Amino acid sequence: MIKLIVGLGNPGQQYEKTRHNAGFLFLDSLALDYRCAWSNKSEFQSIMSALSLDGERVILLKPQSFMNRSGGAVGKVARYYKFAPQEILVVHDELDFDTGVVKLKMDGGHAGHNGLRDIISQLGVKDFYRLRLGIGRPKPGMAVADYVLSVPGKSDSQLIYSAIDQGKSYMHQIVCGDVQLVMNKLNSV
Repeated sequence: MIKLIVGLGNPGQQYEKTRHNAGFLFLDSLALDYRCAWSNKSEFQSIMSALSLDGERVILLKPQSFMNRSGGAVGKVARYYKFAPQEILVVHDELDFDTGVVKLKMDGGHAGHNGLRDIISQLGVKDFYRLRLGIGRPKPGMAVADYVLSVPGKSDSQLIYSAIDQGKSYMHQIVCGDVQLVMNKLNSV
């Protein structure tokens, strides 16, 4: 059962619609669907909200310490609420997938993603769930940092929002524990 959904991104208006903020965009869309209000929680260096699915409370977390330091907020919240790593879902951008692809997995390394690297470091384990939203790779000659921090064009933006919608369509099943079924569906595409 998932009790904490973390969206990865960078705070600030200049980053709002960038590829690297796919996790924030996902949580913003989910919160809008459930009419959740966001609150600034400085003690957790985060903006937080909560929703209820089948009577189960799920916390939504957007760390405000920038992507590379996301683990501090995740660790503080997990320790405070006594969440096991297996009760955490991290939603993030994924360079290794074509734009618009969405996949779910448990465990694994960070694959160079600094947000995941910091979360693994702070939790001391890597066995948490990840909902990976494909953003594609930069064209040859373009730096990865410039690519992930850029705003995608209209067609890529539509594909990213389509992936967000697809991921949201499985939230009920993911939160309520049917994770393997969702993995089978998403990862077979």
